[in-house]
Amino acid sequence: MVVEQLTINTENFLGGLSTKSSTRQSTQSYKLQRFPFRKKESLRAWDAADEYLLSYLNENSLLTEHSSILIVNDDFGGLSIPLHQYKPVMMSDSYLSVLAIGENENHNHIESQTVTVIDSLHLPDNELENTPDVVLIKIPKNLSLLEDQLHRIRPLLTSETKVIAASMSKNIHKSTLALFEKIIGPTKTSLAKKKARLIFSEYDKKLNVEGNPYPCQYSLDYKLDDVNIEVSNHASVFSTSKLDIGTRFFLENLPISEQYKTIVDLGCGNGVIGVFAAIKNPQAKIIFTDESYMAVDSAITNFLSIFSEEREVEFLQTDCLQGVEENSVSLILCNPPFHQNNAINDYVAWQMFVESKAVLEDKGELWVIGNRHLAYHAKLKKLFGHCETVASNNKFTLLKVVKDKSRIPA
Repeated sequence: MVVEQLTINTENFLGGLSTKSSTRQSTQSYKLQRFPFRKKESLRAWDAADEYLLSYLNENSLLTEHSSILIVNDDFGGLSIPLHQYKPVMMSDSYLSVLAIGENENHNHIESQTVTVIDSLHLPDNELENTPDVVLIKIPKNLSLLEDQLHRIRPLLTSETKVIAASMSKNIHKSTLALFEKIIGPTKTSLAKKKARLIFSEYDKKLNVEGNPYPCQYSLDYKLDDVNIEVSNHASVFSTSKLDIGTRFFLENLPISEQYKTIVDLGCGNGVIGVFAAIKNPQAKIIFTDESYMAVDSAITNFLSIFSEEREVEFLQTDCLQGVEENSVSLILCNPPFHQNNAINDYVAWQMFVESKAVLEDKGELWVIGNRHLAYHAKLKKLFGHCETVASNNKFTLLKVVKDKSRIPA
């Protein structure tokens, strides 16, 4: 397992712990890992934007002993861990980020929960002893999420609050800056450094800010058994304003069988697939899983809008299928993501497939929808020994595998 070290200049940070004799500046190194941990990890747990932001704080002496810090979207602790001595509050929509920061605290012998982590569904005012002096934001891939988060933090700001955002330059667009201008106030950017930029936004008390548009609602134009479904979608959830074509194709081909006793909507998003599976298979218990807090909350809302509390259902805030009992599931429905944050890869899909094999009962089925070019069939055949194409069009392929111990490769 590769463990990368982030070395930062801590001369003007509180309590720089070590000094390298070869330089005149106090430095501190932190061991950081991405999460989930992988033996052959090729990506770092931080980026140049994290380094730029930390350097800016240090060079401009923006932090004092009593500084109150709010950090937004720190994926693996690239900001929270170096700034742990300030006991920051970190707001995130990712359960994996919560796990990553906890693990990286342990790696660096930092007292557990020194960093207070809250989810993006809540305002952080109850978690902060004082109004934040500094708000540090890593720009998320989803600008809808950024918009929602800016609305949530605005009530905490004063004219004295320093609001500084960071990202790689390629991820900062006019639309990004426009959100800060629209919700926070006057905004400008820094020069680029190592292909990263900073965004500085000043709180404007007099700014006329419209209400937070999230969660948003829309009616599905796809109906089943004359059931009208009003979908509620939080900002970070895929298909924010309409049903995407991949999900539509999946819904058109959902399986029906009285043999399905437990169905899992894996990586459920807003839960539409699981809701329709529940309608088609009234005898089945449904389990929704996702690592996004906003996704699980959206799935809860959408399921309860159709079914009473008597319908057997479980919602898991988890990493893929962690918490689901092995050999207990009849059917898994999955539309895997092909990226983690801004990194495009098949790590999450592969993890989903491996864990599906473990939790499926004998003769249990895994149905996977994906873009044709992703070639999921090769991975599924390697794991299960076979793979069947249920349906396909010019963009998507719907695949099915059955867990059969006699066909699984050794």
